[in-house]
Order: sequence, then structure tokens, then C-alpha cells
Amino acid sequence: MIPGVLTVAGSDSGGGAGIQADLKTMLALGVHGMSVITAVTAQNSIGVQGAWELPVEAVRAQYRSVVDDIGVRAVKTGMLSSAELVETVAELIAGTDAPSVVDPVGVSKHGDALLAPSALDSVRTALLPVATVATPNLDEVAHLTGVRVESEDDLRRAAEAVLAYGPRWVVIKGGHLAGDAVDLLTDGSQEHWLRAPRHDNRHTHGTGCTLASAIASQLAKGQTVPEAVMAAKEYVTGAIAAGFALGAGIGPVHHGWNLG
Repeated sequence: MIPGVLTVAGSDSGGGAGIQADLKTMLALGVHGMSVITAVTAQNSIGVQGAWELPVEAVRAQYRSVVDDIGVRAVKTGMLSSAELVETVAELIAGTDAPSVVDPVGVSKHGDALLAPSALDSVRTALLPVATVATPNLDEVAHLTGVRVESEDDLRRAAEAVLAYGPRWVVIKGGHLAGDAVDLLTDGSQEHWLRAPRHDNRHTHGTGCTLASAIASQLAKGQTVPEAVMAAKEYVTGAIAAGFALGAGIGPVHHGWNLG
């Protein structure tokens, strides 16, 4: 049986991030991707021109439709734009016997807000506590915890602040720092420092969605959290290196780079 992975996220009409990036990643990593769409965006290489949140009833119905019939081996969350959506999805995940990867998406690659400020507290109190792995970038860490990471030395402090909200593991993504791309994976007791060379390629749209989906895919295949995150880091590094121009702005990472 091919493991099934469910992404609960927004749609990116440009195909570089969101549901589209998640499903491409899952296919590339050999799992069956399924989706719960939480919002529809008008989005391209330049930015987000519009976003429309789906009703909570539609999100709940999609989730139950998949989980109750097909079942899932892992769940990944992305864009959840309102407190009501965050709390609904957290409740659904809490009742699902599968590991969950929470990507607390706050803004798009182009700086467009994708999470209402009023939903931040729901992410802290409802969503992060049900996460097997949380994958915030440095901007998301700052919004969630107030901790601002200026150097690699600050990553441990950031991880401690996120773990205080209850996820079992956290990956603090240090890709916005200078030098090598360094991430810290920790559960508060053991640490794994993940390093990769920084590629001189600005076409990195969808990096965060891709990493979280890759982690969920590897967890669904039975890997431990450290194994899954290390494999996902390797996959994403290759996807960034192969990122390509698309449109007039920032192009996407190449989700199929490992398929030859």
C-alpha cells in the first residue's frame, strides 16, 4: 500500500506553493497526496492578488471525507487564515491517529499576509499543541513568540520559545540568515543541526510548504522525526538548487528534481 498523506492548506494558482507544491512533493517522494483546501488565492510569481477563505463546514467536510474512508498516515497544515479555521483544523488533527506537521504560514514569499493577526493566539493555543513537528521560519517565530533571530546562536532560544506552546518537535528554519542554510531540529532534549550550502538562486517560491510536505511524506513512510527531517532537508536543498524562472518575479523550487 502506498502511504496516504493529507495536506490542509490554501491553493496557489501559480502552482509554486500551497496545495500544489504539497501534492507535487508527495508525488516526488512516493506517497499518495490528498488535500483539504482552506482558501483559494489568486497568486503568481509577483505576489498574491487576492485570497478567499472557504467556509469551515467545507473544510471539515473535506477532511472527514478523506480520513473516514481512505485514512491517512500523516497530516500537514499550511495556510489557515482565521482563528475559526485554525481551531477547527486543530480539533480535527487531535482526533486523527497520525503524525502532524504544522507549517504556521504567516506571510507569502512576496510578503503578503496570509494569516489574520487575530488567529495568532489560536495557532499558539490550539494548533501548535497538536503538532508532531512545527516548522516556523524566522519571521513566523518572531510573530508567534516575540523572539527575533539575528544569528545562528539565537536558534536555540527560538526553539525553546516555540516548544513552550506544546509541539513535540520544532524545526527552526534559519534560511533567512547569512551563510549556510542552517536549521535546528529539537524536542527540547536532543538537537540536530541541519546544514546545507546556500545556492545562489532567487527562485525559491514554495520552500516552506515543500519542506513541511516532505517531512510529512517521510513520516508516513515510517521514518522517525529526525530521519524524516534530514531526508526532507536533502530533498528541499536539491529543489532549491534546481529552482527555475517562471513569470516576471520569483519562480518556484523544482519539485521533480529527484525524478530525473
